[in-house]
Amino acid sequence: MDSGFWEQAGAIAWPLTIALVLGLLTHRALLALSRRADAQAASRTRARVVQVIATPAAVALPLFFLSLAIRATPMPEPWLDRIQHGLGIGGLLCLTWLAVRAIGAVERRILRKHPVEVADNLEARRVQTQTRVLSRIAQGAVILAGVSVALMTFPAVRQFGTTLLASAGIIGLVAGIAAKPVLGNLIAGLQIAMTQPIRLDDVVIVQGEWGRIEEIDSTYVVVRIWDERRLVVPLQWFIENPFENWTRTTSQLLGTAFLWLDYRTPMTEVRKALQRICETDERWDGRVCVAQVTDSDHSTLQVRLLVSARNSGDLFDLRCAVRERMVEFLNASHPYALPRVRVARAIRAAEDAESRQYRSHPPAATTTSPGAEDVNAADPVKPAEPQ
Repeated sequence: MDSGFWEQAGAIAWPLTIALVLGLLTHRALLALSRRADAQAASRTRARVVQVIATPAAVALPLFFLSLAIRATPMPEPWLDRIQHGLGIGGLLCLTWLAVRAIGAVERRILRKHPVEVADNLEARRVQTQTRVLSRIAQGAVILAGVSVALMTFPAVRQFGTTLLASAGIIGLVAGIAAKPVLGNLIAGLQIAMTQPIRLDDVVIVQGEWGRIEEIDSTYVVVRIWDERRLVVPLQWFIENPFENWTRTTSQLLGTAFLWLDYRTPMTEVRKALQRICETDERWDGRVCVAQVTDSDHSTLQVRLLVSARNSGDLFDLRCAVRERMVEFLNASHPYALPRVRVARAIRAAEDAESRQYRSHPPAATTTSPGAEDVNAADPVKPAEPQ
């Protein structure tokens, strides 16, 4: 090989080697800076900003150094154009990645300022729901825009896009029909973010299942069922179907505990006992504590114990405690108030009454009718006279 080849190879290799070494050092330094920022992100805003920028920059800067090195080499023009095109797409994707991380960082900042781990978290749940849904939609739009711009840098894709625009009517109709579920969930996500029929941590009844809204994504909602199962529901379902939301306007709720008691139950004592039970239970919020006779049948009274609590979890536990402690109170102080089965006693009482009636009114000696209907067996039977 002649010396010109080696000179050209050296002219290409040295810039690339310098760019690769510099890019590798920059990559490692930025990753180390990112790890250090992760450790301080919980307490310092500057560390959180560095955490967002450092990782995409650790990829983008080596690509930038490589692009500068490629321009300084005597490569053939077609090769140079192709390599620069690839590096440009890489840089564009890094910018898209940075934008997605920036949106996520803004979302996390808003969520930190509005925690839901408080007693009255209605406003926090409203803000968190809007933030999460809008953040997912914004991130999806940024990714779609970045990928679209990257693809449009290819001449073949640009030509294909021109062809699509020329037949936009038919293609748009077909794409709209095919993408109806995706677009429907996207629009439903915007509706939920704005009108908020559900929020994070809401207590809902969905298809007969009691649970809490655990996650609201751009296309679906995750409901955490009371027994730790997860119910995944499309966003559009919440727009098109009725469901129960127990915490729509407030987390405070009313709950009932029913008892079936004897007619001799002293309701005044029951009300006093219910008040004592509520006042000694920290889950009671001090609003409602009422005992009422709501129904009756042939043997018992239906007594409704109505209580209130700050949230659905406290309410369920309070109802169980009220029911249990009221039964204990009645057992200890008024055992006659608890219902008893009186079937055997009633049957015995009916038999005794029948026996007394039999002794006081013995049956007649004969069952024949009195008077003219009596017939003597010794007398001949006379034929009926003709009319």
